[in-house]
Amino acid sequence: MNAMRRPVIALTGGIAAGKSTVEQRFRAHDICVYDADQAAREVIEPGTDGLAQIVEAFGHEVIGADGRLDRPAMRQRIFADREARHTLESIVHPRVRLWLQQRALADTGPYCMLAIPLLAEHIGHYRWTDRVLLVDVDETTQIRRLMARDDIDETLARRILANQATREQRLAVADDVIDNGGDPAMLDAQVAALHERYLALTANG
Repeated sequence: MNAMRRPVIALTGGIAAGKSTVEQRFRAHDICVYDADQAAREVIEPGTDGLAQIVEAFGHEVIGADGRLDRPAMRQRIFADREARHTLESIVHPRVRLWLQQRALADTGPYCMLAIPLLAEHIGHYRWTDRVLLVDVDETTQIRRLMARDDIDETLARRILANQATREQRLAVADDVIDNGGDPAMLDAQVAALHERYLALTANG
């Protein structure tokens, strides 16, 4: 176990794999789940040094009338500019990691989870977590769900998937895997079994 007081489980999964559904199941067991997407919003709120650095790097034109980051403008700025994307990531990602680590350190439950969509792409920065839990579905299911969820065609869905780590890369970093391609009862059973396993980590720590 890491130096923290409680086990920390990193939860990940490809787009449309159903990670949010799994988060809800663990929250129903009174487990705190800290979300990297939430962190990414909070670390660049108005008044933060994160937003100040973004302005310094990209100028005031990426700030909306409400003083917050104009996300559509930022997406357009980095879409075709890899260097700009790397610049933005170099500002946001370290702050997200610190945000997650601080909350894991402060958590008082038997264990906690960190929901990190791009964990496989950045696994080297999260070696301090105790286990990686992957929500897994086959690519065909991902594409079907993504098309339905976002009302997009198959070509765009495949393009989105191509910009993430592959299923094989995610499986390679996983300690535990939830198959989310079946019915909800199967999902509930898998979550309940893993919850007991993670409670045992706490008891044996």
